[in-house]
Amino acid sequence: MNKVQGLHHLAVCTADMKSQIEFFTDRLGMELVALYWMHGVANTWHGFLRLNDESSIAFVCNPDIEGIPVRLGETHAGNPGANCAKGAMQHVALRVRDHEELLAMRDRLRSKGVPVMGPMDHGFCASIYFAGPENLSLELSYSKEPIDQEAWIDPEVTALAGISGEELARYKKPADYEDEGGAVGQPPLDGPGPHMTNYPPGLYEAVLGRPDEAVWNSVDNQPPVKPAVAAG
Repeated sequence: MNKVQGLHHLAVCTADMKSQIEFFTDRLGMELVALYWMHGVANTWHGFLRLNDESSIAFVCNPDIEGIPVRLGETHAGNPGANCAKGAMQHVALRVRDHEELLAMRDRLRSKGVPVMGPMDHGFCASIYFAGPENLSLELSYSKEPIDQEAWIDPEVTALAGISGEELARYKKPADYEDEGGAVGQPPLDGPGPHMTNYPPGLYEAVLGRPDEAVWNSVDNQPPVKPAVAAG
């Protein structure tokens, strides 16, 4: 079955790359594993902090970000129970191993001056809540077992969301997809999408109009620091 396997990286804009790196390394113990000029984006840095061998939290930084106004309740929620604009990230929950590690991380954060709420027992997970730089709303959580669909999909909320019984069955068990070996071309650009936005005029259409092989080969993907060659 072809499906998404997990989080590779989550990218967050920042006006202060160093402050974000300092917070995520010192307060949360995450290793900085990449910091380089972002591929294909002018005057922009990309930084990656490792969650595990397959997942990272990433940051995107350029001089223009500093001038974008922050409006709590619009651009940022500010806390895990507040609103922000549709499509915006409300909060991020990162996983820890168990309750002992959750409490240890709470102590680590508090010892470094970060106020922490919790832990709270949500039934299928337990969590603590705290802030990161630039109004990030963060959570650490663990679960003892997978979420039970039959227990945690509320019929009242399902009905309020406009989800029918047939749709719910499909959402709980999405249909398999048979790989077509790369034979599927781009859909029409005037179709329903969704579509990426905020590109300069014509750029989105131009990139999507290029052959996939040309896009694959368009990036200089070599690391900025070349491996040392052993003396022979």
